[in-house]
Amino acid sequence: MRAAIAELRRSGHRISAPRRQVLEALYAASAPVSADEIAGGLDGRFSSSDPASVYRTLELLERTGLARHVHLGHGPGRYAPASVGERDYFVCERCEQVRAADPRALEPVREAIARAFGWRVRFNHFPIAGLCPRCAEEADGAGYGS
Repeated sequence: MRAAIAELRRSGHRISAPRRQVLEALYAASAPVSADEIAGGLDGRFSSSDPASVYRTLELLERTGLARHVHLGHGPGRYAPASVGERDYFVCERCEQVRAADPRALEPVREAIARAFGWRVRFNHFPIAGLCPRCAEEADGAGYGS
């Protein structure tokens, strides 16, 4: 977080209390979070914030390369610090569990899709959707993979 604050200052941006709070929430979250979750205080871990300030700060962080957003399922966009590195994501269509993956682990999948269809794909903005292991077991394979 200190590096993000230093980069904002280097870029000529002020570090107001609302901006600091957004940064603190973003770095405290264990997974990508929505602007509304940050504005709501991340389930009581932080005080509530003005949603407009949160959105403006997240846009600034994304513009300066300090945060990236991802769409995980049907909900709102979510944000994560760019400093955690590139991540690919899986999302469960039933329980909405999200799992991050090192992009290198999915390189064989990307290569197979490129060979079969000519598409060069990435999973860091829109995830791979399906059923998590628990939900797949509960579904007993009903309609998945067939």
